Amino acid sequence: MARKQLRKALPASWEVDVSFATNGREGLQAIREGRGEVVFLDLTMPEMDGYEVLQKIREEGLKCFVIVISADIQPEAHTRVMKEGAAAFIKKPINGEKLMEVLRGYGLI
Repeated sequence: MARKQLRKALPASWEVDVSFATNGREGLQAIREGRGEVVFLDLTMPEMDGYEVLQKIREEGLKCFVIVISADIQPEAHTRVMKEGAAAFIKKPINGEKLMEVLRGYGLI
């Protein structure tokens, strides 16, 4: 459901290839393979959570732009992901206007 909401929130005119991972390990592998210039990352995932994915991205020096999208809106979660290298944090359910604001703010669209 969250993936469908995200796909709907992405700008229709944004010419990008979109792929989805079903867990953190798959997502991390996709980033390693170069399929993740812009990564929308949930914190709650099976096999490897978003915090672990962020940590691996940083440890391995992987080049990607991470936007965390999560229902965990505790201040500690926000602070932690920003320390781990996320560029932005958007709460679920995703707000298309907020997503557009972040994408425009970083010059991604």
